[in-house]
Amino acid sequence: MSAFIMVNEPLLDGNEKKYLAECIDTGWISSEGPFVGRFEEKFASRIGRKFAVTVCNGSAALDMAVCALGIGHGDEVIMPTFTIISCAAAIVRAGAKPVLVDSDPCTWNMNINQIEDKITPQTKAIMVVHIYGLPVDMEPVLALAEKYGIMVIEDSAEAHGLAYKGQPCGSFGNISTFSFYANKHITTGEGGMVVTDDEKLAERCRSLKNLCFQPQKRFVHEELGWNFRMTNLQAAIGLAQMENLEDHITRKHQIGRRYSELLKDIPGLQLPLAKTGYAENIYWVYGLVLRDDLPLDAADFMARLSEKRIGTRPFFWPMHEQPVFKKMGFFRGESYPVAERIARRGCYLPSGMALTNEQIEVVVSCIKGIVEVM
Repeated sequence: MSAFIMVNEPLLDGNEKKYLAECIDTGWISSEGPFVGRFEEKFASRIGRKFAVTVCNGSAALDMAVCALGIGHGDEVIMPTFTIISCAAAIVRAGAKPVLVDSDPCTWNMNINQIEDKITPQTKAIMVVHIYGLPVDMEPVLALAEKYGIMVIEDSAEAHGLAYKGQPCGSFGNISTFSFYANKHITTGEGGMVVTDDEKLAERCRSLKNLCFQPQKRFVHEELGWNFRMTNLQAAIGLAQMENLEDHITRKHQIGRRYSELLKDIPGLQLPLAKTGYAENIYWVYGLVLRDDLPLDAADFMARLSEKRIGTRPFFWPMHEQPVFKKMGFFRGESYPVAERIARRGCYLPSGMALTNEQIEVVVSCIKGIVEVM
């Protein structure tokens, strides 16, 4: 039986073992170890931000960013319906209201043309989310934010090394967040980062992630924070990963181009755009959408690939269709047809850093076999 091709397999072939051994040998395994500061400094420099604050995961980064900006009861935050639930959850947990826009059918990012109509006097921020390898068109978003005096939260969890008009994603807006989950260009297993150019926001984040301990009275608390700290062990892996980031970006480009070359003549598939007028696709994952004339949906397609021992993942499920938010009374009567369609007809293929060219060819061969019998 052939080996299962995983949807993601990370690449840990740099200084990860060396740096972990250093943590163990010195005893610095908690969040107070030196790799944390080194990782933050190197990451901030790479993104072009003044400040970076490590956290335990990307969802925590979003929670902390929303809180640090003072978003709360009565506020509204405009965001895409097509994204991971962490984005909306951070807004809801803060007591604010997520206000949704649909997706662009070509880039799968938020439809920026729908944003202005959703702005009200209660709008406190726009949360942009760079999806699957292409960035949101940021210039019009930033112009709207300036026009209406609202803030921008930039979720760059999937955008390590991605650039918008030559500027690193994560360098826009008031505050930006990253994830270092195992399927990211930089992984620490679990982990995240908040970056900003605002010193007060950075200090606020450092306090919030550390239970709001006070410098002089450590165990006397004026407000509630979280224990969102990243360990020295995680930061050691992250620093080693950063040292190979350019190689990882190159490999992702190779994977994306190879898939597109082999899949371009197969009917019934919408492939990811290679580039737009403002960015080149970094292919964080290789997604595709089944065209309407193909008589199966993404669930059927994924099941058939699984039978051939190929791992896949579904696309995000829209926020306005999430049962948990429906039970809370959000998004009643709302419909976003583009997001609904790509959620049902989209998935992504094995795209991990360790994927081989031979494995790509196996995946494509299996896809041909499925589609050609339709």
